Amino acid sequence: MAWTYLLLAGLLEIGWPVGLKLAQAPGTRITGIAIAIAFMAASGTLLFLAQRQIPIGTAYAVWTGIGAAGTFLVGVFVFGDPSSLVRYLGVSLIVAGVVALKLGH
Repeated sequence: MAWTYLLLAGLLEIGWPVGLKLAQAPGTRITGIAIAIAFMAASGTLLFLAQRQIPIGTAYAVWTGIGAAGTFLVGVFVFGDPSSLVRYLGVSLIVAGVVALKLGH
């Protein structure tokens, strides 16, 4: 169950940078901040639950890796952030590191 919590925490970690991005527009400032806070709280709670059984270093690295890779993809596909082969390679290395941490656990 701890790995399920951690996976969900990582996915929810994507939500708060998206909320902060939305908050940059004057018409969605309050909504964006509320979204960011809600996702931070939910993600943090699930990370807390996951760390009951998963070592802190592994849990944190996996959590941030999922969040970083997911936020990169949302940025590219939703917000039109720049993409290149090198950027995708970088995200692939993050994902490979997360997989290695899981396999080594």
